[in-house]
Amino acid sequence: MDAAKVKELKLFVEQCRKNPAVLTDPTLSFFRDYLESLGAKLPPAAYGSSKSPRAGDAKNPVLDEDDDLDEDVYNEDEEPETHESDDEIIESDIELEGETVEPDNDPPQKMGDSSIEVTDESRDASQEAKGNAIAALSEGKYDEAVEYLTEAILLNPSSAIMYGTRATVFIKMKKPNAAIRDANAALQINPDSAKGYKSRGMAFALLGKWEEAVHDLHLASKLDYDEEIGAILKKLEPNAHRIEEHRRKYERLRKDKADKKTERERQRRRAEAQAAYEKAKREEQAAKHGGSPRGMPGGFPGGSPRGMPGGFPGGSPRGMPGGFTGGAPGGMPGGFPGGAPGGMPGGFPGGMPGGFPGAMPGSAPGNIDMSQILNDPELMAAFGDPEIMAALQDVMKNPANFAKHQANPKVAPIIGKMMGKFAGSK
Repeated sequence: MDAAKVKELKLFVEQCRKNPAVLTDPTLSFFRDYLESLGAKLPPAAYGSSKSPRAGDAKNPVLDEDDDLDEDVYNEDEEPETHESDDEIIESDIELEGETVEPDNDPPQKMGDSSIEVTDESRDASQEAKGNAIAALSEGKYDEAVEYLTEAILLNPSSAIMYGTRATVFIKMKKPNAAIRDANAALQINPDSAKGYKSRGMAFALLGKWEEAVHDLHLASKLDYDEEIGAILKKLEPNAHRIEEHRRKYERLRKDKADKKTERERQRRRAEAQAAYEKAKREEQAAKHGGSPRGMPGGFPGGSPRGMPGGFPGGSPRGMPGGFTGGAPGGMPGGFPGGAPGGMPGGFPGGMPGGFPGAMPGSAPGNIDMSQILNDPELMAAFGDPEIMAALQDVMKNPANFAKHQANPKVAPIIGKMMGKFAGSK
């Protein structure tokens, strides 16, 4: 391709990119249709005041059955919807009140062996160790209290109270994870242990797990209410409510975002289906009115895909100078010369001897309506047959040669029909 032409094309494309309204020029409608045939999505500015092909009157009957889609999806007069980013929604911080601590990462405390048999002696010894722990606890000796309670648990591992009491001491020591392990052990032994729920709820609160804390403290309150639980809940419930409202808010936002994305995808699929339907309809109409939509290469648009070789260029020196424009290089050998002296025996009806109807001797037909030929499916199909075309060219060179083709059942009717077309032109 000529480098200068390529440069001009680049400049034109760049102009279209900067100002799509350039494509509203009617003379460029063919280029706009070509872009759409490739699946390009042009902005509304490229159509000016006219509607996009997607908003045409032709509608797919299958699409019309979709009652869930809005009727104004293709209203090009409306401002195009600006799509939100598909990035994840970033949640804002929540203002919460309450004391929290860093999680404790100490090795797990010793736990009792539930498989051993607890005797009366071990049970009594466990109670004695528990008493020592309470005494140490009253003096603020938390580590000592934990040691005594650990001894009590090892002596009587089936006691939920022992685990619950040690969990309480861990809470005072700001060791929520250790407290949660003991609370879980207590609840495993006794699912209705109010002390287990209370200590675990308080441990969750230290970790800032407000909703879990409120949940466990409410269960503890139902099992064995005390004023301490009520006071703690009064402080923690506002935090839990804020978290719940915050979560519901962003759940709604994510759902709305997902719904909009789904709706945009539905509209995109519908637009693509509508465009495909209209394209198929245009191609069908083109096939009905002008033959193959690809046209005659280098010849008359809408003709046989292979075209009439060469159109009607050239002619003989005595023919129409330059022949009929639109043919491919080379043309039909000889164009429409005047034929042999004296013309085809009998001449073409209505013409002068040696010529074509309505023309001067030795010239191309003076008044041929080429649409009669181009819109004749039989003739256009015949132009794609090498044997018929060879015979036509032979007759065009010398009309007297028609005699040798009269016996050919495939060639003779076509030549006769051509003669009839020429004879009918006035």
